[in-house]
Parts: sequence; structure tokens; C-alpha cells
Amino acid sequence: MTDISDIRIGELMKGKKALIVGVANEHSIAYGIARSLSRAGAELAITYQTEKTKTFVEPCLADLRVPLFMPCDVTQAGSLEAVFEAIEKTWGRLDVLVHAIAFAPREDLHGRVVDCSLNGFLNAMDVSCHSFIRMAKLAEPLMKDGGAMFTMTYYGSEKAVPNYNMMGPVKAALESTVRYLALELGEKRIRVNAISPGPMMTRAASGLKKFEHLLSLAAERAPTHHLVTLDDVGRTTTFLASDLAPSITGDVIYIDGGYHIVG
Repeated sequence: MTDISDIRIGELMKGKKALIVGVANEHSIAYGIARSLSRAGAELAITYQTEKTKTFVEPCLADLRVPLFMPCDVTQAGSLEAVFEAIEKTWGRLDVLVHAIAFAPREDLHGRVVDCSLNGFLNAMDVSCHSFIRMAKLAEPLMKDGGAMFTMTYYGSEKAVPNYNMMGPVKAALESTVRYLALELGEKRIRVNAISPGPMMTRAASGLKKFEHLLSLAAERAPTHHLVTLDDVGRTTTFLASDLAPSITGDVIYIDGGYHIVG
């Protein structure tokens, strides 16, 4: 383990290898995390879902250390496995995993939970939750000296937030998954945490009804009275991924200006 008295910010993650799944564009939470990890010295593997989404992700790579840039669609058989095979071949190990993908069919996301379809619910659970389990299983043998795994959640998993709808139960399942993975992988010094940012204007969030109202409410009611930024999320996640946080695992880390304590 690194002697923390000798760490400089630009070297906090020096030599570390990180996989980031979920960068959509320069406004995505995954990009904020990737940028912070890269600035701290980590090398990155970044994925894109399709050739169409690749055109939005590629511009994000300019200021990052990204020796691996690969397609990954967790709904396609073999796609995720190919990513980890490339990581093993190129690096032989992995230190950080960031799972920042979620999905729900629009008609189910915009409807009441009581009306959601079975297929829609299963699809949302597969992409938003079970894919994290699959990634953890593939990452485990590569985290030979320990590591850190992260997934993204939201306050709507804990409280009933208007218009968050079906994603509330899905994210609640994801947070429970984090606790069990932390329990199972802890003996290998692999830490697992969920990051819960406050409302941010991302592509994923734009799919929620009346999201602008949620943004204004968060800025009004949060103790800090401002919205969080990509840098806020990126810096906190980088800290948690580093040797400065060896005993933090199984938690939901709120980065929301304190909104969750009053919302």
C-alpha cells in the first residue's frame, strides 16, 4: 500500500488501471469520474455501446489516459466478456471498476410502478443491476491486490421521489447488491460502494419527467444551496478508489450537498 504521507494529487492513482463503463458524453457522470481518475494518474479503459454512441464518447478521450477504448453492450452475449479479456491481455490486472449504466423502457419509466410491464422491469433490472454483478464477477480475478468497485445510484431508491418511478425499486436492488458484494469480496480487499449524486443534468436524467423541477428543488433545499458538479462526483470517487480509503466499503456515498438529509 502507498505511504499516504507521500501522495500528491497528481499521483494519487499513479499506476492504477480503471475500467469506466457508461461514458455517454462530456456531461455524463462517468466522464466526470474518468477525468478525475485520469488527472490523478490512472490509466483508463473506456467503453461505448454502439457505433452511434461512439461518436459522442470519442471527443471525451482527448484529455484522458485511455489506452483501451472498446465497444460494450451488456445486452449482447459475449460483449462484456470481450472487454475483460482485452483488459487481462493488455494490463493483466484491474484496480478500479466504475459501473455507470442504467436503462428502463420509456413507457415503463414514465408510467406508474403499479403499471410497469414484466419485460420492462426485467430489462431495467438486467441493465441497471445484474450487469454490475456480472462485471464484479469478471473483475474479481483481475483485482489480484485488491481494488474498488463503484456503481451509480440515486436518492429515489430510499425515498419515493415523484417521477423517478420504476427506477426507484431498481436502484434499491442495486444498493442491496452493493452490500452483498462488499461482504463477499471484502476478504480479497476489494471494496464495493454506490455513489449517489444529487440531481444533475445528464442524458440519463433528461429522460425523467419534470426533471427541471427536481433540479430547482434540490438547489433550494440542499444545505449547501447549490447543485453538485461532475468534478464533485469525480473527486470523491477518486478518493474512495485510492489508498486513502481502505476501510470504506458497502456504503451509499451521497454527493448531493446534503439534500438527502432534508429531502
